[in-house]
Amino acid sequence: MVQDFATLKRIYNSFDPFRPLPAGDPAYVDCGEVRGDGDILVEVGREILYSDRMTCQLYAGHRGAGKSTELLRLEKFLDEQGCFVVYFAADEQDVDPEDTQYTDILLACTRHLLEALKDNASPVPLLDWLKSRWQDLKDFAPDISLETLSIEQQIPLFAKITANLRTVPSSRHKIRERVNPHTTTLIEALNQFITDAKKHLPPGYKQLVVIADNLDRIVPISQEDGRSNHDQIFIDRSEQLKALDCHLIYTVPISMVYSNRATDLRDIYGADAQVLPMIMVQTPDNQSYQRGIDKVMEVLQKRISQIDPHLSIRNLFEQPEALEKLCLMSGGHVRNLLLLMKEAIKYTDRLPIPNRALQRSISEARNTYRNTVYANEWQALAKVYYSKQIDNDEMHRALLFQRCILEYRYLDPEGGIKCWYDIHPLIKGITEFQDAFTELYPSYDELGTN
Repeated sequence: MVQDFATLKRIYNSFDPFRPLPAGDPAYVDCGEVRGDGDILVEVGREILYSDRMTCQLYAGHRGAGKSTELLRLEKFLDEQGCFVVYFAADEQDVDPEDTQYTDILLACTRHLLEALKDNASPVPLLDWLKSRWQDLKDFAPDISLETLSIEQQIPLFAKITANLRTVPSSRHKIRERVNPHTTTLIEALNQFITDAKKHLPPGYKQLVVIADNLDRIVPISQEDGRSNHDQIFIDRSEQLKALDCHLIYTVPISMVYSNRATDLRDIYGADAQVLPMIMVQTPDNQSYQRGIDKVMEVLQKRISQIDPHLSIRNLFEQPEALEKLCLMSGGHVRNLLLLMKEAIKYTDRLPIPNRALQRSISEARNTYRNTVYANEWQALAKVYYSKQIDNDEMHRALLFQRCILEYRYLDPEGGIKCWYDIHPLIKGITEFQDAFTELYPSYDELGTN
């Protein structure tokens, strides 16, 4: 029988890995000291507050590392500093990560700016643009007669178009085909709307900021010429991405930041993309890093403290060392940490969590990584584990995108930031990886698998 089913259920749901924490959430843990001393409020926020011109910044990191939580913190901080912030998670309503082009992003920005500021500015420039294109676009809203709609009724049509882009693959190509030749005029109309909106922002607001989150989830697709859809969006269309007359923050795939286009990104956007690394739970010489492990434990503790302040994460496991094992196996990746915890609870009938439940959670996650890695990638992973560095090639970028390789940062004694890489700890226990490592480094006698 399940012991205290209600408590187990609440603990299980407290580790939801797909819900970013809102700003000010008591479960939030500041992990900057074990993430290379990074702080989005300084690195991104101050760029906006200090700059006399409109800025366009890129923010990167592994999926599930906590970028959305940090961006929501930034949204609150900027709001308190007098910035009207329009934040949206692009993949929820506007774009399909499996098939995204620049036009989709522009239409998403248009839709969210219009919805957020329709009471502060005249939407007429955008609605006039829509009318000029309606003959081409009315197929996607066949039950609507634009001429009979009031201004207020016309505004949701942009949402209808982006919904078609997100959910109707058969419509996606047609919409792009009909909007692409007219993106310049759409940007002009949108900037007219933005200019008017900035003059009539609510009292206390002086700047306008757009945060387009979850664009880092756009799946990389290689083209015949060797370039990717990421290149087409963030390089080829960079002038359009930057063209909106407000401060802009776009999330970008981490593999893009470490591609051969990294210097192009710096030149185009005026600075390096800010990266949210993993929580460092191990050192580059494969030793446990207690400060990082303590931070990961704090992440777990704060979550269960919301259920019962007397609950201790250390008492939740059958054996004390099981908690440290969980922290190490997560690789300092927050979503992986929460997923491992949830799976272990799922296989638990009564507290404390038995070792077999945690081991099953780890084994199932390890099998997922085994299925992710191609046969020709095991030796590349072995080299990364040995050297703690990555090569600048398509294979390593793909492994970064898939979170098989993780990035870590720390401050050196002189205050400089050191960046290093490692394989996800779960991969060390996979036979194919161990065989590849032994083949390359037969004299290496340390390969912990946990």
